[in-house]
Amino acid sequence: MPNAIRTAPRKVAVVGVALADCGRVDEATPYALHAQAARRALADSGLDRSVIDGFGSAGLGTLAPVEVAEYLGLRPTWVESTSVGGATWEVMAAHAADAIAAGRANAVLLVYGSTARADLKAGRRTANLSFGSRGPLQFEVPYGHTLVAKYAMAARRHMHEYGTTLEQLAEVAVQARANAARNPEAMYRTPITVDDVLSGPLIADPFTKLHCCIRSDGGCAVLLAAEEYVPDAATTPVWILGAGEHLSHAAMSEWDDFTVSPAAVSGRLAFERAWVRPSDVDIAEIYDAFTYMTLVTLEDLGFCEKGEGGAFVEKGRLLADGELPVNTDGGGLSACHPGMRGLFLIVEAVRQLRGDAGEHQVHTAGGRTPELAVASGTGGWFCSSGTLVLGRG
Repeated sequence: MPNAIRTAPRKVAVVGVALADCGRVDEATPYALHAQAARRALADSGLDRSVIDGFGSAGLGTLAPVEVAEYLGLRPTWVESTSVGGATWEVMAAHAADAIAAGRANAVLLVYGSTARADLKAGRRTANLSFGSRGPLQFEVPYGHTLVAKYAMAARRHMHEYGTTLEQLAEVAVQARANAARNPEAMYRTPITVDDVLSGPLIADPFTKLHCCIRSDGGCAVLLAAEEYVPDAATTPVWILGAGEHLSHAAMSEWDDFTVSPAAVSGRLAFERAWVRPSDVDIAEIYDAFTYMTLVTLEDLGFCEKGEGGAFVEKGRLLADGELPVNTDGGGLSACHPGMRGLFLIVEAVRQLRGDAGEHQVHTAGGRTPELAVASGTGGWFCSSGTLVLGRG
């Protein structure tokens, strides 16, 4: 066999992003939302659909992404269907970037859609609170450990260890809603106060209703492509600079420390591979199914020291005009949360870095467009994490 010619890995950029209809979408099917998001992302990119030779999807159908690819009229030669909960899409994007860099794909479409809210309202499905009763979870389900209860337990441990207060957790929800108020696409935009959060109906101690994510319908799509396609794209490229992933546990009994999320590992890897530090980051898009997720992920990504998350989220630091704008669209707490929100984090980060987020565009000191963003997704009950570092430069 002749010696292979070694070439440098190709750089990879996000060249197209889009949201499908989100919020209350009573008429569309999940497949229709996938198709809508895919068409819009492709149109955003300005590229022809013939460049797409890779595809990633999860969460829909028995043979996802086979069924979704067929519905979209795609015949990919590279495919990804990793499913690790809310971290799925950051992990998928990392795998897609690796495949493109290595020449195994040229352009990869990641797409998601769900009518979780509409299905539940129409009685087409019930809320899944137990997440299965076989495997390691069989030892927890009899004790009523719902997903929200597991997050609540972790929050209580952080409060016990570090003195984190309910008021500090409530600040996360208040600032997310303030960011959503600037976003016309957000499902809930009416301002709330710390007292509103604290006085709401209790869901799982210490979480009241406003500590928990909303339930919505919606979809989105992201198109990644090799650097040689960037000149033909209609958008400013946003480059994948670094990525990390980590699996922690399934059973709560196997979690070493309730106050440390798997983002502590995925974030470290992503920053090391991007050759940047948390202090370099302009904006952060963080999975926020519950307020505690935001707080502890900020610690574990290195934006503050362990145990200092409560103080860090105070004084408006997470607002669009704050020291570190977090979940600039309003996050899962106020903007949208159709089941798995990880891909929405990437869409929002890209929009902000391109400077085309519209009414909720963030500007850093000096009025400049953000240059560096982190998107960090968390799956299960802090079971998995995927972190991306994205940049314009």
